[in-house]
Amino acid sequence: MLPDLGVCPSLAKGGGPGCASACFRRRVQATARLVGAGLLLAFLGALGCAGRAPGLSMAEGDTLLSVDYEIFGKVQGVFFRKYTQAEGKKLGLVGWVQNTDRGTVQGQLQGPISKVRHMQEWLETRGSPKSHIDKANFSNEKVILKLDYSDFQIVK
Repeated sequence: MLPDLGVCPSLAKGGGPGCASACFRRRVQATARLVGAGLLLAFLGALGCAGRAPGLSMAEGDTLLSVDYEIFGKVQGVFFRKYTQAEGKKLGLVGWVQNTDRGTVQGQLQGPISKVRHMQEWLETRGSPKSHIDKANFSNEKVILKLDYSDFQIVK
């Protein structure tokens, strides 16, 4: 937690001029931490990995959501996993997708709520061009503080 950069508490309580230098040092240290954090975010953004690497949270104001899914219908042998991965990446989501022994496709999505909702709609209504979706189940939906994956993977 960064210190309050408002009025020097010692001066507000009637402290002498000697506290001014201590307050100044605290403000410089706090500003240096903010600048350092800003430089780190700018560097990660330039590398294209800000908010995408495991353990990093998204930008402030973007609530992250994780949801598991299972898709029923003609979803195997029709490039459903490949199209799911491509759509997830296009939306900036992370997670995974795999075929099941039951003839379904299952996986997990993680990312900003609006993007996850868009992907859920895509999984329910669109899928790959040759697929036929009968039903989509979504479960274990929860708000998360950080992403567990670095990209969107097809699991074999």
